Amino acid sequence: MRWACVAKDSSSGSEAAFVRRALIVIALAAAALLLWQLRTVLVLLFGAVVVGTIIRAISEPITKHLRLPDGMAVLAAVLLLVGVIGGVAWLLGQQIAAQTDALAQALPRALGSVDQWLGGFGLSHPFQTWFAQLHHSGGTLVSRFGSWLSAGSTGVANFLIVFFGGVFLASEPQFYRTGAIKLIPEDKRGLLAQAMSESERALRLWLKGELIAMLVIGVMTGAGLWLLGVQSWLVLGILAGFFEFIPFAGPILSAIPGILIALVQSPELAMWTALMYIFVQHAEAYLIQPVIQQYAVDVPAVVLLFSLLAFAVLFGAIGILFAAPLAVVSYVLVKRLYVREALGTDTPIPGDGKG
Repeated sequence: MRWACVAKDSSSGSEAAFVRRALIVIALAAAALLLWQLRTVLVLLFGAVVVGTIIRAISEPITKHLRLPDGMAVLAAVLLLVGVIGGVAWLLGQQIAAQTDALAQALPRALGSVDQWLGGFGLSHPFQTWFAQLHHSGGTLVSRFGSWLSAGSTGVANFLIVFFGGVFLASEPQFYRTGAIKLIPEDKRGLLAQAMSESERALRLWLKGELIAMLVIGVMTGAGLWLLGVQSWLVLGILAGFFEFIPFAGPILSAIPGILIALVQSPELAMWTALMYIFVQHAEAYLIQPVIQQYAVDVPAVVLLFSLLAFAVLFGAIGILFAAPLAVVSYVLVKRLYVREALGTDTPIPGDGKG
């Protein structure tokens, strides 16, 4: 009888342990599913963190040198950012409006000239075929206008959410930091606080390096276009600087409008403009970035490349925009929490000894 009771208790304990494990697995699966459904919201939240980091990086020197209260310094930093973004948007809008008519009239002629030149080498007039297909699909393009307008509205709404979220985070960073740390068990809070500090330092250093690279690339591109005589060289230089924020894809995106505008003027100028963009990007890769990374944080190019692909698949266009800072923070957290803590392997953390 005694052995039967012991066996029964043991069986009940095993069943309880099994149920507990099953509930844990179900809860983890439900949490993973919830995070997947909220993945866009999480990326927007991270974007707000990036914006908040930029605002704090601007406001802290203002507080230090001008002796302004923290709130006033944050307000000054926000006004400065709004002024810069608004000024660039105004310049781009003015130039785009000025170039649209000329581009619409001259681009088909320029592409037709290139098409004839390619036809002389036995190629089957690719641009002529493309224009014919475009003409036949005109109704489809019109029908898609509503979806494009909806996507544009969503993009504007996401931008406003990220910007104002960043302002709120920058105004009270310690409040939100403390709240996030309190969400985990007490014995792990010190480790999380240290990991967050290291991630913030690495993100600031990366932003510092990107700002320098954006400035240098913008100046080099604008100067090169000015020397070549390309119209709208100032706006194209600013655009090249901004697109430098997106790794790998950014330089290609910034080169397209510059080459198209040069093509309006002449095919030869378009060729020299393309060569100029290639020269600037090689100078950036082999000269500018190695110098910058001595003072900023360095993330392996392979990590950035596959992070760009992964975040593009997971989050779409917004994932491409924030791929580089996401890669920086993920790289730091993996090294700190997994390699150092879980595996017990000593490894340098990006940003150690800098800043």
